[in-house]
Order: sequence, then structure tokens, then C-alpha cells
Amino acid sequence: MKKILIKNAKAIVSCNQSDEVFWDSDILINNGEIVEIGQSLNYPDTEVLDAKGKFVYPGLINTHHHFFQTFVRNLIKVDYVNLSVVDWLKEVYKIFKLVDEEVIYYSSLTAMGDLLKHGCTTAFDHQYCYTKNSGKLLVDRQMEAAKKLGIRYHAGRGTNTLPQSEGSTIPDEMLETTDEFLFDCERLIDKFHDSSPLSMQQIVIAPCQPINSYKETFVKSIELARAKNVRLHTHLGEGENDIMLERWGKRTLDWCEDIGFIGNDVWYAHGWELTPDEYKTMGKYNTGISHCPAPAVLGGHPILDMKSMQKENVLISLGCDGSATNDSSNLLDSLRMAFLMQAYNSKDRGGSLSPYELLKIATINGAKTLGRDKLGSLEKGKGADLFMIDTEALELTGSLHDPKNLLARTGVTGTVWLTMVNGNIVYKGGVLTGVNEKELSIKGERVCDHVLRSKSDAFPKH
Repeated sequence: MKKILIKNAKAIVSCNQSDEVFWDSDILINNGEIVEIGQSLNYPDTEVLDAKGKFVYPGLINTHHHFFQTFVRNLIKVDYVNLSVVDWLKEVYKIFKLVDEEVIYYSSLTAMGDLLKHGCTTAFDHQYCYTKNSGKLLVDRQMEAAKKLGIRYHAGRGTNTLPQSEGSTIPDEMLETTDEFLFDCERLIDKFHDSSPLSMQQIVIAPCQPINSYKETFVKSIELARAKNVRLHTHLGEGENDIMLERWGKRTLDWCEDIGFIGNDVWYAHGWELTPDEYKTMGKYNTGISHCPAPAVLGGHPILDMKSMQKENVLISLGCDGSATNDSSNLLDSLRMAFLMQAYNSKDRGGSLSPYELLKIATINGAKTLGRDKLGSLEKGKGADLFMIDTEALELTGSLHDPKNLLARTGVTGTVWLTMVNGNIVYKGGVLTGVNEKELSIKGERVCDHVLRSKSDAFPKH
């Protein structure tokens, strides 16, 4: 790989421990790693990238998503706004059970492309939609899509094992046995998981949620994950606690603690039902939470008390969540929404988090959540994952004195000027560099028509 010298950046927001901003500076990159940051750097045999007038930020890191839902969005007939989580799941699973391998591939390309265009360089996806039609090669197809686009990808191999007859919301067409789930997890880990510092692909064992799988599924997931040294993930604290109390006589976090599905190798999605005492439990085990602002707002759910969580050392990161409860894969939009949500009730909680604190949640905290020590900030020895915005735009005039707080505060949520992953430019000037976007869009629409729209009355007809 060539050496790359990013020259003349107006400002480089490092998100390092000292929270440094480097004004009028350059970045030298070699083999996907940052070698030096400073002013007036000059090296022979380098490819020079002129960043005049650009602010440079660490790549955003998405810690919760459901890529397959990209083809199950903008559906007013099955609207998350008007239903409880459990009731919504009962309705939307009628569409999910139709998903096949082609839907997974093209919806993943769609979501990943959207993420890259908005500054996200590392993405975790919680893929639990295994149907009678889909087969088992869904993560394989996602890895294919990630490689094509050039994004770092952490695949969460999920599952649902508990039938509706025993209290779950899952149709029979989407059930697996615990044994077939674990067999495929092991296959994927052996095939794809790369634990090297700058790896482009990793596997996470991620049973969907405690109310929709047997206890055995979670227990055996823990055993396999720790034997293979991979991370664990599930949904928690998003409306299921009443069911867990009725079924097990305990709240979900207590249930997870009892079986060992907790620790510094575990993170949960959502958590808006967590209590202050449960923050303490999370902090004690160094367990993370992925905050997904869009579904919280759409569903009218409580706003996370991030300040109290931080006081208990809870590791908070940022996620888009699936497009069926978000409708886009724009993590800059999630960043803005998270900031506004915290500001909304900040006076009752001793002040809001600053926009820059939210940026660090979306970058360095995301890296810690995924166990990626070489990502999340711009500094010597870290991976060259970054994005740039063009500051020479009229709408930003008068706001450029504070690049650290700029993004969430002023609502910079549009497409970025450039996204770089592992030292490679994957998006620049409105173009995804590795694919024919128009061709993929047309093919994806055909798949959505054939597999989903033609077979579900949730889609409007024309």
C-alpha cells in the first residue's frame, strides 16, 4: 500500500485522551496506519491528498444495526410509532419471514453505503433474520458486500430459538435450533474472524433477545464465545422486562448476570428500561450499552440518563438501529438526535452532555465497545479511519471556530466530503469508489419488489 499524505487540513479533531485539535496540519499514513500528525510534513514517494478547507474527524463507529431492515422501511401500515415494541414485532415479523439471501446482500450494501457516505468507517450489524427461504450464508453475503464497499465490518450472528407456542413473537419460519445456530457461529468464526489490530472483519455471537430464545441458547453462546475469544451482544431493556418478570421472576439484566451474559466482552442494545441500580451493575462488569436514538424517539421511550450512566462507568456507544425503526443508516443524524435528546431534559439531570462528548461516544467509545484498541481516534499508531467535511460552504459560515462541537451542535448530518477506511478512500465527492452505485440501486429495487413488495400487503400498491 502506498504512503498517503493528507495535506493542509484546516483542523484535525483527534478525539485522543488530551482532546487535541490540530490546526492547519497534515497526516502521514502508511499501510493503513497513522504514522505522524503535524504541520508542514513532507515525505518523498507519497500520494498527496489536499485537504485545504476541510475538517478531519475519526471515523464514526456504529454499534447496533439490522441491515436487512433497509428493505422494510417507510412502511406506514406497520408503524413503530403507534405500537409497543412487542406488538410491533408481531406485525413486522410477518414481513421479516419473507427475507432471503438476495435481500440480505442488497439491503446490506444499501445500509453500508449510507453509513460510509455519512462518515461511518466501522459497522456492527445484528443479523438474526434466518428464514426457511434464506439458508445459512447470510453473513457470508454481508462480508462480500463489506469487502466490495471497503467498510470495516463486525457481523453479529443472531438467532431466535423459542417458538410462539412457548411465548415468543417469532413465527416458525424464522426459528432455528440452538445446535444449528452454534454450529454456524463456529463456522463463521473459523472462516472470517480476524483478531489482528487492524482487521477488516470480525464475528460477534448475538442471540436476538432473551424473550425469544431458550435459556440454553444464551448459556451455550457464552461458552462458545469465551472459548473462541469473540464478543457477545443482545437486545436488553427495550420493553421486555415485564415478560421476563412473568417468565423468570427477574428483570433481564439480573437474568443475564445469573447466567454470565455480562462482562467487558458484552454489550447490549437500547437499555432505556435500565434503572440506576442496574447502571451500577453494568459499570461493575464493564459492560457496554449501544444507544440508538431514533427508535427511542419514534417509540416514545425514555431518554437515557447518560450522565448518571457515565458516573457509574457504563460504556456508552452509538447505534443507528435497524431501518424499520430508523429509516436510514445515517450515524451523523443519530449523533445529532442523541445530542438533542440529552439537551431536552438536561436541567433535571445536572446539565447536558456536550456535542463533543457525544462525538467521542460515537468514535472512541464505539471502538472500546467492539474491542478495537487501534480505532476510534486520530493519533500515531491508530488505524487511518477518518472522514472530512468541507468547511468552505455557506451554511457553515460563522461556526468554524469550534470543530470539536460543530457536528452535533449545528446539525451537520448530510453526506461528508470524504471517507477513508484503513488508508483507502472509499467515498469522495459524492461517489462510492468501489462500486457502480446506480447499478446496485436498480438491482436492489428489483429484489425488494420480487421478494417483499409482491408478497406483503404492508407495502402500498401502485
